[in-house]
Amino acid sequence: MNEKEKAKKITKILNKIYPKAPIPLKHKNTFTLLVSVLLSAQCTDVNVNNVTKDIYPKYYKPEHFVKLGRKRIEKLIKKIGIFRIKAKSIYLMSKQIIEKHSGKVPKTFEELEQLPGVGHKTASVVMSQGFGYPAFAVDTHIHRLAQRWGLTNGKNVVQTENDLKRIFPKKTWSKLHLQIIFYGREYCKARECYGLTCKICNTCYPNRKKPVTTKKA
Repeated sequence: MNEKEKAKKITKILNKIYPKAPIPLKHKNTFTLLVSVLLSAQCTDVNVNNVTKDIYPKYYKPEHFVKLGRKRIEKLIKKIGIFRIKAKSIYLMSKQIIEKHSGKVPKTFEELEQLPGVGHKTASVVMSQGFGYPAFAVDTHIHRLAQRWGLTNGKNVVQTENDLKRIFPKKTWSKLHLQIIFYGREYCKARECYGLTCKICNTCYPNRKKPVTTKKA
């Protein structure tokens, strides 16, 4: 089975299980989406949502977070991992959005990636889920699954992103990003499937006998 055949089978399975792929991070606008994605690094979406549900009704603009200041932001997000680093990034990012972008979240990869605390993955999520631009944000889950499914050699997340973009049609990228994350959490878990038990792994490799060793992102 070649890559394109695998891609069709994977897409068919994912579309059947997840015909709709809602954005898992709760947000009020594009700016709060950006904040939530930044907060989600090394943290579950559930934890981020539990924390931000008490923040976003009151604070949802960069001006709000600049006015709060780093210390008060720290107190608001202290239940989230590495909260001091994230509070600093949110404060500086908010300040830069006001000073350089008139208080609006920029709409290009280049400008987003110049914001404090914002890397390519975060920018990809915002471009895709915030602005509807086709993007394929690759996190550790997608990087692992793409290796198990034989879609990449797993050298690094950049290579994985390029491989997935080459294999799957552009119009499917944004939805696929979410579908693969949902599927990985539910069926192809890091410490359960090992490339042997879930439907996609069995479809791509029906004769596989040994667990797949994946390379970390």
